[in-house]
Amino acid sequence: MSAVPAFSPPVAANDVGAVRQVALSPRVAEAVWRGTELEHRTTAVRSTGWAELDAELPGGGWPEQSVVEILTTQPATLEWRLLAPALKSVTASGGNVVLVGPPRLPHVPGLQQVGLSERHIIWIEAEAPAQRLWTAEQLIKSHAAGAIIAWLPKARAEQIRRLQVCAQGCEGLVFLCRPDAARHESSAAPLRVHASVGVDWELHVQVLKRRGPTHERPLALASLPGGLASVLTPRVLRPSLLLPSEAIDAVDSAAATARSRRHATH
Repeated sequence: MSAVPAFSPPVAANDVGAVRQVALSPRVAEAVWRGTELEHRTTAVRSTGWAELDAELPGGGWPEQSVVEILTTQPATLEWRLLAPALKSVTASGGNVVLVGPPRLPHVPGLQQVGLSERHIIWIEAEAPAQRLWTAEQLIKSHAAGAIIAWLPKARAEQIRRLQVCAQGCEGLVFLCRPDAARHESSAAPLRVHASVGVDWELHVQVLKRRGPTHERPLALASLPGGLASVLTPRVLRPSLLLPSEAIDAVDSAAATARSRRHATH
């Protein structure tokens, strides 16, 4: 009888990955996430409404069963511009959007301008930080809304972690709005996004944290607040904002008409 070798033959370094791949079942291999790639989420996501941003987020949109931190330089302003397309899809499907402690009174005409009905917006006034945290946690646990937006400027790291644990059982969207200074603080939120405004009102977005490679370059999203596209000058409505040429032609035509009327009155 021949002797049985005590050890298996050595494996070349370049064959290690292939051996591991064969050893994993297809289900396990699919669940493996590599840090150099965007995570393939197994939970539901909702499109942000911005194709450029969807391409940079794991799963291609805002995640459910998770908290998302929105950091802004202008509280209660840029959040609406960034989140409006996704919130519109929430209300269109019959869901409610619950606001916890917004710094400013929601502007109904502005909401209507972006396609949000005030009938689906619920505003909860909570001044104290403890009240905001408690209210947000109860809403998340009770699955009370299609989307929850809570303004938590003074939340601590352990409080964010607690909300993240609660959100893992929530089927809606959960957004935590925090100030720009919070970008330097640690957070358990799997997704952190920073929003700012450019010199010509374009919305700049940078993904500060995601399950994937580092997001190096901020995105410039084509967005003008309210109805400004009808009153701004052609210089501001330049092609870099990706506005349709018809909008620029309309502004030029309106300006020419106004000049003609002024000359006619003199």
